[in-house]
Amino acid sequence: MAITKNQIVSFEYEVKDTVNNEVLDSNVGQDPLVIMMGKGQIIPGLENHLATLSNGDKGDVLVKADDAYGPYSEEAIQTLPREQFAGIELAEGMALYGQGEQGETVQVTVKSFDDENCVIDHNHPLAGKDLMFSVNVMAVREATMQEIESSTPAENAPAEGGSCGTGCGCH
Repeated sequence: MAITKNQIVSFEYEVKDTVNNEVLDSNVGQDPLVIMMGKGQIIPGLENHLATLSNGDKGDVLVKADDAYGPYSEEAIQTLPREQFAGIELAEGMALYGQGEQGETVQVTVKSFDDENCVIDHNHPLAGKDLMFSVNVMAVREATMQEIESSTPAENAPAEGGSCGTGCGCH
């Protein structure tokens, strides 16, 4: 039976760059990723594929860039005065984190820099890339009312007085 909205899905995955077959990320042999279907907690192409699977299914899916992290945009490149990065030891390719216009955390990548300017890239590091996912659905269950209301699977809820463990900084 296919996985449906508001079900809690635990799965292992490995994702590869389709150009060079490089493994970009994997949780195989570690804790499964736990999501609530229909809440946009993973990229659309992968969520759409999971919706065709059932508990215990394994499979591969090619997720095109448009259904992953979107196309690469040259308009997302920005040149800023180097003085805005005072106190930061810059390196090409390093990730920097800042605050967006709505107070959200944003990640940028340093493309280049010199004594006067720093060129940063607001694109997601995987923007413009087609991705090959291998997935193994380890468990599927119905969400509780509390999980549906919070959009958070119990497995991802913050421990009492602690963090959720995702590195987001919540308490």
